[in-house]
Amino acid sequence: MLKLTLENFNMKQFLALVACGLLLFSFGCKKKVDMSSPKARYSYAIGSQIGRNIKSQSIDLDEAAFEQALNDQIEGKKLQMTETEMKAALQVMAKSRNQKMQKKAEENKKKGEAFLEANKKKPGVKTTASGLQYIVEKGGKGKKPKATDVVKVNYKGTLIDGKEFDSSYKRNKPAEFPVKAVIPGWTEALQLMKVGSKYKLFIPAKLAYGSRGNPSIPGNSVLIFEVELLDIVKK
Repeated sequence: MLKLTLENFNMKQFLALVACGLLLFSFGCKKKVDMSSPKARYSYAIGSQIGRNIKSQSIDLDEAAFEQALNDQIEGKKLQMTETEMKAALQVMAKSRNQKMQKKAEENKKKGEAFLEANKKKPGVKTTASGLQYIVEKGGKGKKPKATDVVKVNYKGTLIDGKEFDSSYKRNKPAEFPVKAVIPGWTEALQLMKVGSKYKLFIPAKLAYGSRGNPSIPGNSVLIFEVELLDIVKK
């Protein structure tokens, strides 16, 4: 069996590949699942988490080849590639994905810069020295939090194309976190807001997740947030 280490391959990618195999194998079976047992329910919950991780990494697979390898392993057959060949193949995949991500990040940078340049000229948009842009949609009468405070907020985050990547509204539960423990754009914006206010934020990539992004946000993405400051929880 191919053994990978953190030194020669990203462990998250390795686990994603294993999960992909399990998912493809189950898809091939196409059996209706009985969800009445505790085992079935926790298995489904684990599968849901794994599936979300697979989707976020956008790994492009040849399903026939992948399922063949999975069956060969399960049935104890001789593998059609050596460990060295498989390691090299995974490295090719990782390099290809990195190149695609870099290209996407470069495209996002140009689109983001154009968006912010046009957006700052719109009525009501204010721009700070850091490049953060915001609109005051509702004024508040409470205190402004400090960097050392913990706040309670409701929010929704989207990319400039309108794709939503996070929302406390959908979870039906406000979020609580230290002001200084979030992305720089949020840390700055929260200290401008009074409790009870609602702002719309336009955060440049340099004040968000930069050129690397994260699993749900491509590199160099400008982020748009609707933020309601509900309360200052504690110092």
